[in-house]
Amino acid sequence: MNKNLYFISLGCTRNQVDSEVMIAKLFSSGYSLSNDMKSADVLVINTCGFLKEARDEVFSILDEIFENKKAKAKIIIAGCMANLFSKEILDKYEIFSIVSSGNIDKILEVIETPKVLVNNLSYIGEENFERVITNYQHIAYLKISEGCSKACAFCIIPKIKGTLISRSQKSIIEEFKLLISNGVFEINLIAQDLLDYAKDRNEKNGFLKLLENILKIKNDFWLRLLYVYPDEITDEFIDLIASDKRICKYLDIPLQHINDRILKKMKRKTSQKKIFSLFEKLRNKIPNISIRTSLMVGFPSETKEDFQELLDFIENYQIDHLAVFKYSNEKYAPSYNYPDQIEEKIKDERFEILTKKQFELIQKRNKKLIGKTIPVLIDSYNSESDLLAMARSEGQGYGVDSNIIINNTQKIKSFGKIYKVRIIDLADYDLIASLK
Repeated sequence: MNKNLYFISLGCTRNQVDSEVMIAKLFSSGYSLSNDMKSADVLVINTCGFLKEARDEVFSILDEIFENKKAKAKIIIAGCMANLFSKEILDKYEIFSIVSSGNIDKILEVIETPKVLVNNLSYIGEENFERVITNYQHIAYLKISEGCSKACAFCIIPKIKGTLISRSQKSIIEEFKLLISNGVFEINLIAQDLLDYAKDRNEKNGFLKLLENILKIKNDFWLRLLYVYPDEITDEFIDLIASDKRICKYLDIPLQHINDRILKKMKRKTSQKKIFSLFEKLRNKIPNISIRTSLMVGFPSETKEDFQELLDFIENYQIDHLAVFKYSNEKYAPSYNYPDQIEEKIKDERFEILTKKQFELIQKRNKKLIGKTIPVLIDSYNSESDLLAMARSEGQGYGVDSNIIINNTQKIKSFGKIYKVRIIDLADYDLIASLK
């Protein structure tokens, strides 16, 4: 059989890391990537199954693939949907093999022989760090743990990925050094909750110890911390972020809500008072910190007054980057049978109101940046024109936040480097700047 590969990676950055591991294994066995599903001999979809929206996207892609693929092409389903929704997939499509997230190291095996291999839920990779970086070569994601031992009422991640499993500190440090030696400048540490790292081994302050050891590495880099739950953030953690300029002054802190009653129904281990106190402490200790969060609208029993608290919160406590989600009633989640489910129309209305309010607030704040000079990491040319380039400050995460658009690209000598720019204008959420 020919080895023409069509690969689709969906969902979160942990999925992206898994995809990069699979692609490396396939490359080593002689496969080559194709952008054309019609000519591919093997088509792999690394799926996301967290929400119905994500699963519907997979079904839509599969419909397109089965309409266009070669007659003998093999379809392989990997990832989160394989973990929990294999039956739903097999009921609808003739799939060659299904391989769960925890079995991605067996991708070659399931391409050769039809299998449903779903006995392991999470892959962390302790020894073999071979990957094909799928975004810019100066940016990489480093997964330090998988799974989750929390019990948030709306979430099915523990069902999909199992309970928390942490990598050894040794393997993380080794991979970090390897990425640096291969020219990666920005390394994003990722997990469901970074601050839960090593709790499955009953280690106290495991993530702080890991971070301290990473910071002993002498190289220059950007280190970005993705996903820290508010109830886990300590003074020691904040002080460590403030202590080293290589740690991006940026935190992604998923809150989901701010109303105490809703937080309790969500089984979140925090409160409005604690969140307010945390934000004030972060702004006091790290004045230039950028905070990203996610907020959910339409959780069962959410009232107009509860929703108003979300609006008041983003008005009074600066949120630099906000992801808004509509509650999805997932059958494997504890909240599935909660009474007082909210109508989809009301969820849509609240989603629109909250996102519009955030946009207005961001516009006001961004106008104050015009005229300021800041350091940025330049990622690439704009996809539509080499006359423009895309860059980010340390307060902007790749692929999820706004960008800084550079309008004088003739001064750029190479990408993946730090330059100073002057902010001159706005473009929706983005900023426009000129190189100094």
